Amino acid sequence: MKILTAPRMDRCIGCHSCSLACARLVHKNCSWNTAGIRIASSGGLSTGFEARTCLACEPAPCAAACPTGAYTQRKGGGVVVRKQLCIRCGECARACPVDAIYLAPDSEPFVCIHCGRCVPFCPHDCLEHGTIGGEAAAAAGGGDA
Repeated sequence: MKILTAPRMDRCIGCHSCSLACARLVHKNCSWNTAGIRIASSGGLSTGFEARTCLACEPAPCAAACPTGAYTQRKGGGVVVRKQLCIRCGECARACPVDAIYLAPDSEPFVCIHCGRCVPFCPHDCLEHGTIGGEAAAAAGGGDA
């Protein structure tokens, strides 16, 4: 299984290209409110940025909290999302320990599905899409929560 990590966030300039790529390519929208990856300041412009993504928890608390089964555990970590089952209650977002599930203004949830489609859009090579158990798994614990 592959997961998305952000091992080189010291290079990030906060351009949000990854977020816009995710929103457009994965969720078919063009809004930061509909992206599975979010870029945020680490506390000010001089302190850099952090990527907020799903950490591929196993077991996934968001899946356990979903009352309709819209979120289910993916083998190896992370979740599969079936939006047609979602009732927009927000329980998944409340259960996420790293605030990686974003609720749009209409309460539709958006979470990183570890597809890696955002990676080529980062102009400074901050993101990585790698196989779990390799370097990507080691980097998952640092810098991308």
